[in-house]
Amino acid sequence: MVKIESPADYSSEVVPAELLKGKRHLTTAEIEILEKNLNHNDDPTWNNIYVDDSEGGFDPSLIHLSFFSGFVVLGKIQKLVLKYNDLRLECGIRRSKVSNVVTGDYCVIRNVFYLDNYRLGDRVILFNINEMSCTCHAKFGNGIIKEGEPEEHRIWIGVANENEGRKILPFEDLIPADAYIWSHYRDDPELLRRFVELTEYGTSRELNTYGIVGNDAVIKNVSIIKDSKICDAAYIKGAFKLKNITMLSSEEEPSQIGEGVEMVNGIMGYGCKVFYQAIAVRFVLGRNCQVKYGARVLNSVLGDNSTVSCCEILNNLIYPFHEQHHNSSFLIATTVMGQSNIAAGATIGSNHNSRSPDGEIFAKRGFWPGLCSDFKHNSRFASFVLVSKGSYQYELDIPYPFALVAPGNNGSPKISIIPAWWFMYDMFAITRNKDKFTKRDKRKKKIQFIETDPLAPDTMQEVMAALDRIIGLTAGYLKTTNNEYMEGKNTPEEQYQAAKDFLHQNPEAEFTLDDAICQKKYGAVIFKPVLAYKTYRKVVKYFATKTLMSFCQDLNQEMLTFDLVERIRKLPLYTEWENAGGQIIPSEKIRELFENIKNGTVNNWGAVHQFYKLCECSYEQYKVRYALYLLEQLYSRPIEEFSVDLYRNITDDVSIVAYDIYNASLKSREKDYTDYYRSMVYRSEKEMDEVIGPLEDNSFLLKLRDDTVEFTTKIKEIFVGLTK
Repeated sequence: MVKIESPADYSSEVVPAELLKGKRHLTTAEIEILEKNLNHNDDPTWNNIYVDDSEGGFDPSLIHLSFFSGFVVLGKIQKLVLKYNDLRLECGIRRSKVSNVVTGDYCVIRNVFYLDNYRLGDRVILFNINEMSCTCHAKFGNGIIKEGEPEEHRIWIGVANENEGRKILPFEDLIPADAYIWSHYRDDPELLRRFVELTEYGTSRELNTYGIVGNDAVIKNVSIIKDSKICDAAYIKGAFKLKNITMLSSEEEPSQIGEGVEMVNGIMGYGCKVFYQAIAVRFVLGRNCQVKYGARVLNSVLGDNSTVSCCEILNNLIYPFHEQHHNSSFLIATTVMGQSNIAAGATIGSNHNSRSPDGEIFAKRGFWPGLCSDFKHNSRFASFVLVSKGSYQYELDIPYPFALVAPGNNGSPKISIIPAWWFMYDMFAITRNKDKFTKRDKRKKKIQFIETDPLAPDTMQEVMAALDRIIGLTAGYLKTTNNEYMEGKNTPEEQYQAAKDFLHQNPEAEFTLDDAICQKKYGAVIFKPVLAYKTYRKVVKYFATKTLMSFCQDLNQEMLTFDLVERIRKLPLYTEWENAGGQIIPSEKIRELFENIKNGTVNNWGAVHQFYKLCECSYEQYKVRYALYLLEQLYSRPIEEFSVDLYRNITDDVSIVAYDIYNASLKSREKDYTDYYRSMVYRSEKEMDEVIGPLEDNSFLLKLRDDTVEFTTKIKEIFVGLTK
């Protein structure tokens, strides 16, 4: 309801003293010029306006047809032109309504029909804006409340679950790791209470806020901007509505908002670009994200270096390096741990199996569902799972990393799984993963380390669990087929060892396994279990040996010695790992962080981020200790007891994997040049080379070849010091 108020009494207006340094009141001559230029002021004395006190710092002739009220503090206004791309505007104020505004030097305010309670930096351009205002209780997208406000005014983001059972508070420095530890550890009320306190730490509850526009920002052709903080070098053009947001931006990492965009209640990270009718409500966007072409991002956190367009994303926690480009894709109520790609037609999370929309999908990094895939809540996927096109009618739990999942053969209700599929059939894609994402990381300031190597402690942990599962299922298979390996084996331990022996001694055996847990009701058929077992073991050896080699190289040592082994053994051993926002951290360290938060040692999110940084500094040590542990687990003995034959077995397998990686990568890419169906669209080989580039010039393959030769040469020496 519109209310009628009496005109304000500006004689009692109190202007903060810090704003008046180097300022003065208008002279009589300046007031005359302003009035002659058809400017109006609610204060007839014009004492509510303060201008720059330096000689020539204020030119009143550059203010035309404008209305002033409240206090107005102006920086230098001189006959200068600001230029941004093709836009050229003279400094000054024209055809605008300005109240309670502070400007920096050399600003342009033109055709801003309502500008209230904002402070502008230097060289700001405001052009063609209908309404730009800020209330005294603005939060700029942060999940805080002001003095006298009820708790229900607090803005939450309902990530990962539609019923908001995992809701978190947005704040300016939030990264996906913060959202993860807050949303996925819900069984500790004291910890949850402390998370709220961390968010409110250092914030003012006073009703004294004002909008901010940073230096060199350009805002033009916008309908509504309200309660917004817009940082340095930001560029906004043609936006429809921006309300209660922070737009983080800097000269080094400028952010942009384009035509038709609507953003409400959220934080936009440095270097982000939001264009073309995109909508974001209750959101946090990480650094270097793009949201465009009508995409809808609601109640979600989107990690750094992610791109979404033409799609719908609701109630999600998404880690860095997420790609979702297609008009028909839909993602709801998920935690997707990054390096993911959502195909066209994928409707992930649209099927619920309860009376409440409280289901979730949890996918570790490298999740890649195929065209037109849909899944039922709840479902869970291991790292780097590729899901073939299909409608999956029952809940899934896929514990096999690097696997291919497909609908059942010949109409079978059982799904099909090939564990370790990526290493068997598409080595190029998995090998270039680290290089690809490293190039895509455009962050100038890296708040958190993001692990992009597919072979890391988190995936090795899953591989070891998958190996154990294959052995257990094989034991069940051998028992049901009355295999000779099970004769006289009565205890679970004996049967487990017999299955392990069978897998080692029968590398050509062909059979399938049934895994009931992978799909509700019908289970799954596991194809190529022996090959998967062998491949997983080779991959673990490759990771462990490469990690040990890197450790030696960092110490300028050519080989591993018993002294170095003893040194590694003194490092802390962590065997459980978590992907916290893209950074791989031992679970025990996460628990340590929680204790520090609860006992007050950690009092703000900056200190939490410092904890992540300390974990990053020790990551290589944690990793090399884990690598030694993995080798000893594979061979069930300390490394000091390894024989020469065992070392030879390791180096041979690792060398094979290294060359397999190169040869498979080469073959995988070579098919693009030699396959008839790939080449038939080109009139000649020369035309194909012009379009996709010659195979021999592929920089990734050239580097991989040189790295492989160097690696396989050095690998022969790594264990020599332990055989003397």
